[in-house]
Amino acid sequence: MVMTDPIADLLTRIKNAWRIRKQRIVVPYSKMKIGILKVFKEKNIVSNIKIKENGAKKIIIVNLNYINDEPPYEDIIRVSKPGRRVYLGYKELKPVREGIGFRVISTSRGIMLDSEAKKRKLGGEVICEVI
Repeated sequence: MVMTDPIADLLTRIKNAWRIRKQRIVVPYSKMKIGILKVFKEKNIVSNIKIKENGAKKIIIVNLNYINDEPPYEDIIRVSKPGRRVYLGYKELKPVREGIGFRVISTSRGIMLDSEAKKRKLGGEVICEVI
């Protein structure tokens, strides 16, 4: 079976782990996933990211953070999908849920938070929203 959306797979694995309070998940390696996970580390969703080489394949071991045994956020929503890409200019970057949540955006300067992209006056593809 070929995976058509590896980013959605990563987000789903995190959400499923939250449901059962799992501490660690393992995902196949990609630079895009590392970028997203670094943003998640900034926002305290992820505590640790390790890259492990298993022969020719690389995997990412992700340790998740919990606050009082609860997930730090309610949900992660995949916005831009392979069938429908969503782009926003920096002027269109409004706060998610009155600033409670945030967006992860892929810009020409790398993957970053929506607030950082707005500060740098960069638009880009909206990868996901965390609320």
